[in-house]
Amino acid sequence: MALPASQYSVLDAETVERLDDDTFLCHVAGLTFFSFEVHPVLTVSVSVGPTGPTVDLLKTELRGSRTVRAANERFTARMRNRVSWKPGEEEGARVLVSDVDLTVTLELPGWFPLPRGAVQATGEWCGNAVLGRVLDVALPRFLKQLEKDYQLWAEGAHEERILDME
Repeated sequence: MALPASQYSVLDAETVERLDDDTFLCHVAGLTFFSFEVHPVLTVSVSVGPTGPTVDLLKTELRGSRTVRAANERFTARMRNRVSWKPGEEEGARVLVSDVDLTVTLELPGWFPLPRGAVQATGEWCGNAVLGRVLDVALPRFLKQLEKDYQLWAEGAHEERILDME
């Protein structure tokens, strides 16, 4: 967890694309939300500090139907995920901790017929549901990838590899 992102040796080539030393494009599996299928594509940067890596969301693009794509013009998301460790219950064991701050904003057109309060409550629930689902899918996959990356590193495999995540 102390290596700079430029030295990460394992990438899941199906879902993660390296853009530069510390910036990645992450394709999240399609999510069905009501009758819409949403394919979020996240651009994130990774920085490593003394307590572990921090992942910052730089950009979110929603792909899918025309309605889903149109939401990109009125949708913003901010996210910061701080990954660290703490001592585990067993001697020498460590537990990974992920602390996520997430803000989602959806701008409504002035002509929108529903009361803003109802839309806000529904939008907050929907935004939390969609992004919660993204985290439910992506975080365990990331932790599994991190574990495999650590195993390769511990075995002395320092060259860049693409890992089969199945």
